[in-house]
Amino acid sequence: MNWYILIGAGYFALVIFVCLRILYDIQSTSKAFAYLLVTLLLPGIGIVIYFAVGANYRKNKLYSKKIIHDYKLMAEIRRKIVRESEKTWETGEQEVKTHKELARLLLHDNSPLTGNNEVKLLLNGEEKFPEVIKALEDAQHHIHIEYYIFENNGIGNQIKEILLRKAAAGVQVRFIYDDFGSRGIRKGFVQELRDGGVEAFPFYKIWLIALSNRTNYRDHRKIIVVDGCTGFVGGINVSDHYINPTKPYWRDTHVMINGPGVYYLQYLFICDWNFCCGKNLPVIPDYFCSAKTKGKAIVQIAASGPDSDTPTIMYSLLQTICLAKEELLITSPYFIPGDTILDAICAAAMSGVKIKLLVPLKSDSPLVNAAARSYYNEILAAGVEVYLYKKGFVHAKTMVADGQLAIVGTANMDHRSFELNFEVISMIYDTDLAQQLKKAFLKDIRDAARIDPKAWSRRSLFKQLPEKLCRLFSPLL
Repeated sequence: MNWYILIGAGYFALVIFVCLRILYDIQSTSKAFAYLLVTLLLPGIGIVIYFAVGANYRKNKLYSKKIIHDYKLMAEIRRKIVRESEKTWETGEQEVKTHKELARLLLHDNSPLTGNNEVKLLLNGEEKFPEVIKALEDAQHHIHIEYYIFENNGIGNQIKEILLRKAAAGVQVRFIYDDFGSRGIRKGFVQELRDGGVEAFPFYKIWLIALSNRTNYRDHRKIIVVDGCTGFVGGINVSDHYINPTKPYWRDTHVMINGPGVYYLQYLFICDWNFCCGKNLPVIPDYFCSAKTKGKAIVQIAASGPDSDTPTIMYSLLQTICLAKEELLITSPYFIPGDTILDAICAAAMSGVKIKLLVPLKSDSPLVNAAARSYYNEILAAGVEVYLYKKGFVHAKTMVADGQLAIVGTANMDHRSFELNFEVISMIYDTDLAQQLKKAFLKDIRDAARIDPKAWSRRSLFKQLPEKLCRLFSPLL
């Protein structure tokens, strides 16, 4: 009996310790409450879940993106970025002048405002992969690839063969893959690349997937940079799913950038490379193309992750919503916005901004789908139009603001993308591209069902209960 008392007292002390750690470690009230619930309601298991996926290990400085350690040099680089960005503001079109506050926000993350870019919108894998293959085939100096999901299937093997051929021809080929999202290529596929001269490394090596805290911090970026001049970014992973050979239909969006807008994508890749491979890749002119382009699009890149001092992507989306005057068109496969973004959307809608939100009718995660549905009452009441995509699974992460600003990237509108994943989005101040993205959005909602606010509000409490419960645990999803 004494042993039972000692074990019980020890467990009670452990629970108190974990609860205190949660309170001190997690700043978000909703997230802290969720982990407290898990710890208290699931004896033993809840503690394991917290330490496996919830504990904040960022304080241990496991990751640093600082590739320039000379603070005087960094200060000079920052001053140069500000000067060049000021020139772009003064000579730029109305699109960037309207969103000047947003551009200044990103300067805090040293993301330059770059002009004279050619940007091409790529819808689905059918449009993306031919452009990627052409760019890879044309590579002369280097190819840098970083992906969350890279699969050992048709398109994955096609790209692999090109990488091996280019490496054999003397082109520098570097490949970063997320060890969780791309776990299917961890063995033979990656080894074949290495044997062929491709430098390949997992972003964050996972030793025990089921329990490793590292699965919580995922490299969700999809970046390709070729010769420092051509870059690709967006929601499309390397997988046959995105080419739509079979059902279900996958709807996604990517962009190809030619010009100085690629510089920050290259910078991000070098940061991530220096972290995951353990040796520094020097920042040299060969990695930053000086070729002039005839484009007129102004591009800025926003990136954030567990290494960020601030949630830059969330702030960028928040500022975009707050600056909108007439219209916002939002597509997100996982809509769990949190209180800050939710309040901004509702305030904008109630202020007269026409907001349309496109989400999947059925997500690939039932829990995420249920949690997302719990937010619809509030935004519908504020006047937001919500559309449920029926043709298949919409995986695009895009926004169009006032027909002038287009946002295409890897970040979902959820807690994981804002706080836990390494993400990147492109901010394109260009009316032509914004109108193209708007046209694609309006086409997509023709394959969607608009929610009737009155009918949605009349749903039974029994039907809403699972959604409310999943919302409580949304910070964990």
